Amino acid sequence: MPTSPRKTAAKPPRRATRPDGAATRQHLLHTAGQVFAERGFADATSKEICERAGTPMASVNYHFGSREALYEAALVEAHRQVVGLEELAALVEGLDDPRDRLRAVISRFVGLSTNAATPWGFMLMLREAFSPSPAMPALIEKAVRPKAVFLLGLLSEVLGLNPLAPVVQRAMMFTILPCIAMMIAPKPMKEALLPAVAQDAKALEQDLVCFVMAGLDAIAAAHR
Repeated sequence: MPTSPRKTAAKPPRRATRPDGAATRQHLLHTAGQVFAERGFADATSKEICERAGTPMASVNYHFGSREALYEAALVEAHRQVVGLEELAALVEGLDDPRDRLRAVISRFVGLSTNAATPWGFMLMLREAFSPSPAMPALIEKAVRPKAVFLLGLLSEVLGLNPLAPVVQRAMMFTILPCIAMMIAPKPMKEALLPAVAQDAKALEQDLVCFVMAGLDAIAAAHR
């Protein structure tokens, strides 16, 4: 007796591939950073961020938990845009002389200050510096302190002093803050007031290195 053909079970319809969650989170982060940089934390809304990112309204809470957590993440990313810890480590890799390592770091900072393209992180950090938000403590712990420890260690080697010595902390302020000021200062202002500075980035780098090294030598001699 012939057997009837076996029926095959119908395959369930294929689900649409979900977009890459990590890529969506990163896109949302960068969009939020731009909005926060333009409007500040108080005036930037989750609605505008999601509309500009082209993501659902629930995206902020889904990926970050809250608008406050998104702002904190944007601040950390902004600080990385200025210079990341991994970038600092890569700059000094293979350089045995601590003075050469410090020179490489300063050169990078000067290069950032004269770069024609300014990422949104610079403006966001400037806003945060003038109007600190509740996220400032988290920014210090997650982004600033690790790089401060790195730079204090480097300066202590240049000075030949204990990295915990107060003078090393003062030396870092004298060395790094001018670089930060040059990075965040509006370029039209620098070009209008000090046009020669903007015209020769290499000379600016060389002069700043000479200035810093001479000052560090004087500090080292006074405190040994």
